[in-house]
Amino acid sequence: MGDGPPEISRAELQAKLDAGAQLVDVRADHEWEMGRIPGAVHLPLAELSERTGEIDRGRPVVLYCRGGNRSTMATEALTAEGYEALKLTEGIVGWAEAGKPLDPEGGAVAESGEAAAILHAEKRLPPAPKS
Repeated sequence: MGDGPPEISRAELQAKLDAGAQLVDVRADHEWEMGRIPGAVHLPLAELSERTGEIDRGRPVVLYCRGGNRSTMATEALTAEGYEALKLTEGIVGWAEAGKPLDPEGGAVAESGEAAAILHAEKRLPPAPKS
C-alpha cells in the first residue's frame, strides 16, 4: 500500500455513489463554476474545517480536486476526524480525460489558482480595443 490517503478509481466511483457515498468537490469557486462531476457538492478546501457539519458522518465521502493535492489534504483531515473518506484518483482531470460527463452541459476543467481565476474572468470580457 502506498503513502497517502485511501483512493478510489473512476471505475469504482459510481458503485460507491450508488451505495450511498457523498461526492465533495474541494476546488475553488471559479473551478466549480466552470465544470464539475455530476452529483457533487461544493465545499472549497479553505472552508472545509468550518463546514464539515454539512457532510454526513454516517456515510462514506469521496473527495476530489483538479489533480489530487487538495483532495489529499481534505481526505486526510476528514479521516483524522473519524469520517470514512476517500480521494478520487486523478481528480477531475482524470475524470474528464476519460470522457466522463461534467456539469453544466459543455463544462470544462478549469485551471487552479488565483492567476487562473483572473484569466478565466478576462476570457468572459470582450477584448480590449486596439489603439
